Amino acid sequence: MSRTRVFTGSPWEPTVGYCRAIRVGNRIEVAGTTAMKDGMVVGAGNAYEQARFVLETIEKALLELGATMSDVIRTRMFVTDISLWEQFGRAHGEYFRDVQPVATMVEVKALIDPALMIEIEVEAFLDEG
Repeated sequence: MSRTRVFTGSPWEPTVGYCRAIRVGNRIEVAGTTAMKDGMVVGAGNAYEQARFVLETIEKALLELGATMSDVIRTRMFVTDISLWEQFGRAHGEYFRDVQPVATMVEVKALIDPALMIEIEVEAFLDEG
């Protein structure tokens, strides 16, 4: 089965050896995505803005692979401060209120940059019909 990959040009992709998203058949996996753009944190100190930016980045990757946010069946949110769950959740709800994928949100000690507050990964599945 062929694999189609999406790269964002992040300097970490070749160093770490990963891509932003991959499609194998009808299955799409999107790697953990943070609010980084051109080496800078987007929305520093703002949980909602970071989550929205991450979801926008994920949506772009899905579109490149022939999918939409409606095809998402699972989200995983890794947050550095679970007390901000409502802000993260509000952004998530704006994208997934009608889709309602299974979702997980867990607090983690840290992300790759101390200013990052959330990292999200998703799984999507395209119907065969």
